[in-house]
Amino acid sequence: MDKEEQQHETAEKKTSDNSSEIKTDKENQNDTAADQKEDGTEKETSPEERIKELEDKLARTFAEMENQRRRFEREKEDAFEYGGTSFAKEALNLIDNLERSRHVLKSDEKLKNSEALTKTLDHLDIIYKDLLSIFSKNNINPIDCLNKRLDPNFHQAMMEIEDDQKEPGTIVQEIQKGFTIKDRLLRPSLVGVSKKTEVIDKESSENKENKENN
Repeated sequence: MDKEEQQHETAEKKTSDNSSEIKTDKENQNDTAADQKEDGTEKETSPEERIKELEDKLARTFAEMENQRRRFEREKEDAFEYGGTSFAKEALNLIDNLERSRHVLKSDEKLKNSEALTKTLDHLDIIYKDLLSIFSKNNINPIDCLNKRLDPNFHQAMMEIEDDQKEPGTIVQEIQKGFTIKDRLLRPSLVGVSKKTEVIDKESSENKENKENN
């Protein structure tokens, strides 16, 4: 009888242990579900925050659209105002060729002081002035540079010329005429600028020559 009671107590203890384990498993599942629910609540965005985020995106989209509209308007205006820039640059070759022709004719010893030279130069001058008039009507104007200070925005120095009568950096020769189209540079003026005459110490020069000879 004692043996049966002992077996009965052992069976009850196992049942109690199993119930405890089951309860523990359920508690763990409940805790896990609670944690997941809590995490999900933290990750969710409130309606107010969502609305603010959408408003920010909408504002950025409108700003980008406005920038694109302004860029398009600016490009359209530039195309209208300066669309003939390439043609204008090519047309400047006519001016250059006329000036070269005048220079060649004036330098010809056989034609100097002849009536034929005078008439030819007069005709070239008429054509030259007509071209400048046509350019001016299309807002293409020559750059006035002689006796002015060198401006890198409009002039390109090609040489230096000794001239003690002018301040250094003053334009004393125009090699090729420059032009603007409206407020933009079409072609810079190629110029020669003044510089002070270099004074060489005669004694120092002689000493240098002697050293080189020795």
